[in-house]
Amino acid sequence: MEIIDEVLVALRRVIRATDLHSKHLAKTTGLTAPQILLLQSIRDKGEVTIGELANQVSLSQATVTTILDRLEKRQFIYRERSKQDKRKVHAYLTDAGTDILKEAPVPLQDQFAKQFNDLQQWEQTMIISSLQRIAYMMDAQHIDASPVLDIGVIDRQEKNS
Repeated sequence: MEIIDEVLVALRRVIRATDLHSKHLAKTTGLTAPQILLLQSIRDKGEVTIGELANQVSLSQATVTTILDRLEKRQFIYRERSKQDKRKVHAYLTDAGTDILKEAPVPLQDQFAKQFNDLQQWEQTMIISSLQRIAYMMDAQHIDASPVLDIGVIDRQEKNS
């Protein structure tokens, strides 16, 4: 196998692993990775505003609001206006939201992050540099992306968030 083929096979495996994990999440929980990450953030933070959630998961407030609309429709979360500052809206888990998180598998980026953090600093730097170069070579360096390993667009047009 030529070296370029090895690179392309490795890239395809990453894409395929992401796709398979996304399908596994959907099958086992009916949720997407961004939905699970938001539910986990709400659980971990307790009382949290939409802006705080957006910052924590590196998504826009508009995207987070759209995803929360879907989670609220499914009764996994509810939102309340702050009693201290009426401009702020806080998100909270419902019992159903807590229950679905107990069933949810660990998001792929969590598994990756744990193993990545176990690497030596030089190895982390090499991986980051290589991936940034690959993004550039694929003319993808300007594509807006969040640190969520999920197939598809994570924005306001997304239909399944």
